[in-house]
This record gives sequence, C-alpha cells and structure tokens, in this order.
Amino acid sequence: MARSTFPRDRFDDLPDPAGRVGAHRAENPRLRGWIIFLWAAIATLVLIIAGIFATLVVSGRISLGPDAETAPTPTVEATTPAVVDTSYSVVVLNGTADEGLAGTLRDRIVAAGWPGDAVETGNSDSTDFAQTTVFYLRDTDEAAAEGLAQTIGGASVAQSDFLQPTDDPNTPDDESDVKRLIVVIGLDRAAGQTSETPAS
Repeated sequence: MARSTFPRDRFDDLPDPAGRVGAHRAENPRLRGWIIFLWAAIATLVLIIAGIFATLVVSGRISLGPDAETAPTPTVEATTPAVVDTSYSVVVLNGTADEGLAGTLRDRIVAAGWPGDAVETGNSDSTDFAQTTVFYLRDTDEAAAEGLAQTIGGASVAQSDFLQPTDDPNTPDDESDVKRLIVVIGLDRAAGQTSETPAS
C-alpha cells in the first residue's frame, strides 16, 4: 500500500482514546419500568370505569336515550256506598210553587221505614229550586244521604250546613250532634216533570 507523501504535522501524533469510541448512551432501565407501570395503571382505571358504566346502563340506572313518557294512570273516584239509615231525622222542604209535594215525599220516606215523628215538612224560601237535593253536614253522613236519595227515587247529594242544628251553649246537650238530612224538592219534581230524577 502506498504511503502518503504528505509531510507529517501535529495531528499525526494524537494519542489513542482510552474509552469507547462511537458508542451511544443506553436508556435508563429504571425510567422504562415506571412508564410501563403508569400505562398499566391508566389502562386498569379505564377498564374499571367502563365496567361500572356498563353495569349502570344494564341495570337501568343510567339511560342513554330520552326517557320514555309513561302514560298517566287513570284515577278512579271513590264513591260512597249508599246506606239507608233511619236513625237520621229528615226535613223535607218544597222548593217549588207546587203545593203538596213535601207531604207526598214525606209519606214515601215514612213508608221506607223512617219514624213518622222523625220526618218534618215545610216550604223553602225559594220556589224555583232547580234539582231535588239531599243535603248532609259531616263526611260521615254522606252514605246516609246517598241512601235517602235512592229511597226517594233519585236526587243530588251535597254537603252543606243548611238548616243543620248548632250547639246552644246554655244547654248541657250538644245539639250539633243531631243526625239530620235536609231534602229540598226541586223543579225536576214539579208538575209536568218526571217524578224521579237520576241519582247523582
């Protein structure tokens, strides 16, 4: 091999390097372990959250779509059963201009079992009362009012303190405890009308 003919200079006498020449520094193995652990922890956390979410969806606690509107449940009004209770006193008032209606209705009530002295008659202040109605005072009186309404061939029933007795503080008895039903005969039973009206 031909030798160089160039003259020698100071760069031809450099000492040989003592360490590794051209080698790259390797990555710290401890750092790589922490990265793997961190990714494993993140993956585990994601899987746990996904499992909880899936469980809630399957159990119906979380809905992914709009909530379906539930049809309203129809409510049925409770009706008070009619009871014929002859322990109630009855006042029959004629709310029309036709005479004799109160007496006729009184006879019908007595024939149904009420004591004669427990059924009184009279005239209402009004002579154009529209529909025959049985008035009662307390909620507990409603069943007896329904029974009387059916006894007289059908009538409306309404709660009111109309003509109901009040307590007299000067007497030892409580007059407001009297069980009383008020019947007001209306134009539906006047002359030319049917004698019975449908029960309310």
